[in-house]
Order: sequence, then structure tokens, then C-alpha cells
Amino acid sequence: MLKYLLVARGFDVVEAVNGEEAIEMTERLRPGLILMDISLPRLDGLTATRRMRELSTLREVPIILLTGHAEPSWRVEALDAGCDDFLVKPLDIALLERVVTRHFSVESPVRS
Repeated sequence: MLKYLLVARGFDVVEAVNGEEAIEMTERLRPGLILMDISLPRLDGLTATRRMRELSTLREVPIILLTGHAEPSWRVEALDAGCDDFLVKPLDIALLERVVTRHFSVESPVRS
């Protein structure tokens, strides 16, 4: 559903099925923004984020973590891992739009 919402608002969206694929795809495609879930198969979102931040090509790409974990400790862990923002599911769509707009680079080739 999130993909369709973003596409309807003019964003090109590419999905990875696991954390390892997310790293490979983001390194190859160099998106303008990454929406990362904590709960991913093969490699969780926090570990994937840490690995992305180790790559010079991905250090500056904004990463917004999406999670069902609302405890403050998860926010701290996400920011420590290198996330730029933290949103709790179920997502407030208006808040998501504001956060994406705030972090998204207008010059990015990913935006239509």
C-alpha cells in the first residue's frame, strides 16, 4: 500500500525483499531516499542501515526507518545505526509525506 501511495504522489519506488538485497540495490541504483523496515528477512533493517552507512556512495542518502516498535529505545538504536528519521506503524500518512518531503533531494533521479 505504501508503494502505491508514493507512486501516486510522483515517486519512483523500488522494493527489496530482504536486507541483503536492499544494500545491493541501493548501492547500484543510488536512490534519493530509503524507507527501511526493521523486520526484514536475511538481514534486519538496522544491520542493513549500518552496512549502507559504511559505503561512501550511501553515506548521505537519507534513511527513514519504519517500524511497529514504538519504544523509545528503538528510536535511539535506529538513529545510532545511521537512520535520519524514525516512523512508527501504523503510519500517519500526512506525517509520512512531510518526513519524505523534508528528506528527499529534489535533484534525485528517483523522483518523477
